[in-house]
Amino acid sequence: MAEETVWSGRFLEMKKRGRWEYVGRVGGTQAAVVIAIDDGHVLLVEQYRVPLGRACLELPAGLVGDEEAGESAEASAARELEEETGYRAATVTSLGTFYASPGMVSECFTLVRAEGLTKVSDGGGTADENIIVHRVPLARLTNFIAERRAAGTAIDVKLLALIGPSLL
Repeated sequence: MAEETVWSGRFLEMKKRGRWEYVGRVGGTQAAVVIAIDDGHVLLVEQYRVPLGRACLELPAGLVGDEEAGESAEASAARELEEETGYRAATVTSLGTFYASPGMVSECFTLVRAEGLTKVSDGGGTADENIIVHRVPLARLTNFIAERRAAGTAIDVKLLALIGPSLL
């Protein structure tokens, strides 16, 4: 069945295939998402997200190739980790490609594990991101997420990768 682009902006496209409507990134751009564990602590970021109208607690992440064409997901993840959290990784390993909301968005992301972390700056992202960095003990992660949720912070679905077993 033919795919029709209903609307296209700078970053997103609204598409239709038969009766199915969905959103995709222009040019099929994907993201890289980072699980970074440092001495029993996980690095998380919190930033305001316009579609939600509030801050969201997330794993560090960014678009692949948004600064350098042909950039690998691993290189993008390492760059974003340092930019957002202030930590540099000695190694970055791909854990595979995933789809967060395949019923309405075609976007995928590569999940990576960052190891051998060294703090090199305060992080916080670019000037317009205002990212808050959280270094959370793994033993307190479920409680920390509950506290942020109670404070009105949105919680990214990808955090389920870290707390999933505690929900079962």
